[in-house]
Amino acid sequence: SVLKCLQARYTVNLFYTNAGCSLVALNPFQPISCLYSPELMREYHVALRPQDLKPHIFAVAEQTYRNVQSQIDPVNQSIIVSGESGAGKTWTSRCLMKFYASVAASVLCPKGNETVERIEKRVLDSNPVMEAFGNACTLRNNNSSRFGKYIQLQLDRFHHLSSASIQTFLLEKTRVAYQAPNERNFHIFYQITKGATAEERLEWNLPEGADYRWLPNSERNLDEDCFAVTRDAMFHLGIDRSTQNNIFKVLSGLLHLGNVQFSHPVDESQPCEVEDKTKDFVKTAGDLLKIPVEELLESLRIRMITAGKQQQVFKKPCSRAECETRRDCLAKVIYAKLFEWLVLVINESIYADPSVWTSFIGLLDVYGFEAFPENNLEQLCINYANEKLQQHFVAHYLKAQQEEYAAEGLQWSFINYQDNQNCLDLIEGNPLSIFSLLNEECRLNRSSNTDLFQTRIEKALSNNQCLSRNKFSKKPNFIISHYAGKVCYQLAAMVEKNKDPIPPELVYVLQNSKDSLLQKLFPVTERNQNNIKTQNRAAVVTVVSKFKGSLEHLMQILNSTTPHYIRCIKPNADCKAMTFKREEVLSQLQACGIVEAITISAAGFPVR
Repeated sequence: SVLKCLQARYTVNLFYTNAGCSLVALNPFQPISCLYSPELMREYHVALRPQDLKPHIFAVAEQTYRNVQSQIDPVNQSIIVSGESGAGKTWTSRCLMKFYASVAASVLCPKGNETVERIEKRVLDSNPVMEAFGNACTLRNNNSSRFGKYIQLQLDRFHHLSSASIQTFLLEKTRVAYQAPNERNFHIFYQITKGATAEERLEWNLPEGADYRWLPNSERNLDEDCFAVTRDAMFHLGIDRSTQNNIFKVLSGLLHLGNVQFSHPVDESQPCEVEDKTKDFVKTAGDLLKIPVEELLESLRIRMITAGKQQQVFKKPCSRAECETRRDCLAKVIYAKLFEWLVLVINESIYADPSVWTSFIGLLDVYGFEAFPENNLEQLCINYANEKLQQHFVAHYLKAQQEEYAAEGLQWSFINYQDNQNCLDLIEGNPLSIFSLLNEECRLNRSSNTDLFQTRIEKALSNNQCLSRNKFSKKPNFIISHYAGKVCYQLAAMVEKNKDPIPPELVYVLQNSKDSLLQKLFPVTERNQNNIKTQNRAAVVTVVSKFKGSLEHLMQILNSTTPHYIRCIKPNADCKAMTFKREEVLSQLQACGIVEAITISAAGFPVR
């Protein structure tokens, strides 16, 4: 069996195995320097037939590079790296980028070509910056990517690396204000608190040994807490020391904001009180974000309501829970915008006019299929993306099989194979689907009743066999039968998460901040100047709508390329070296589509 084969190879330090048009990569959970050395890169690059060498990510990388070069009209390539958290996706993507930076710049380019060398370094420097701001320590992985990314490495007509671009999606911004037990916030927060100089600590108001609610498990020291590496990489990408200082000051402001606590007012008609022990944190947060303390407090404690024909604005005090939600929302929106801006700055640093490059190799690093005891909108979006990628994989695999059979003169069709179109129709189809019903619920702009919403989903989509419900659960839910198994999604808070609302009062104080970075992140425009008065009439652009649009754009790019697949597998959940747990590996093989690929193969001629 595939499982037995993988286990046998793993025990003799063979971590890569070809499986049809996929490369299965088992995480060794120990450093093996010779496995990714420059010498090994060169061995695969100069080999007459790299596919005759041992299976390796460098063999896949070299094949894509040769495919780009060998065509009269170059065919763009893509490598899709997938797997669950801790399986090795980030490391794999990093090694692939190093390979291309090496073979496309160092080997093929003249030594005096400083421009290409600068591009090469900048492309590689994007990694530590993206990881500092987008990765975190979780129960599964000390360096877990909390976002998906697609990196396009662009080559000129001589097949030299000329530029690149990065597209990101689904940043887990909730981590800024909430960290699960035994997990950490994004790496960058620990880097600034551990790596700042005495002078910077004074400027950023980060006294040594201070306690921050949003900075749990800070006593743990990780390799990822490397502030100097992050700062140098940012500098090489064009982010000067002054701008860096501004960024870290804002991040410090968020840490102080997280320590602000509210108490119930004696009189409900009055705003909530800030607890005495946290009043200093409000002032410090306001100073660091350059927002007057009174305005900051009002935005957190007072809600503006428009009413009547005159669209009069009334002030209503928020409850304690609402104040805490607003505090968390303020931190999340600042961090998400900062991350978005950093990606923009990186792209500007590695950009070249499209007339300069003629072909590209795309690297896609995405969340793997997820099924937890509790699943919500985040898992629905992630699993939807995996369904789309699985459909793409199957279509490519079937096409490759059919072409091989045609070359052999064999007539065959895969009539026994059922694709996952039913599941995709359930999630994204028109006119009725989970997404369309979610969006409709958001547009109605009313408090959502999860029991009624569950009934609506069941009535509207009862004909789809991929939909069911856990009847033994008291919580409103629905179950989707994905290609990798059934997942139960809880409806609580799903509609609100899809709206992803930002109270206009928060936008107002951010737009009026005197901080130069926040002014860039939240520019004042004619359209949003009257945000408070027009909030009820504003069109809702939902999370699933935005994600579906970005995913469709990504799929268009992937469909125009020749795809290659690297399936990263985690041999055990404890991240122990040389430990292979069969049940855990089997579930991942099912989740990444390897088992299904074997099923498809069995529908044709499995013996060659």
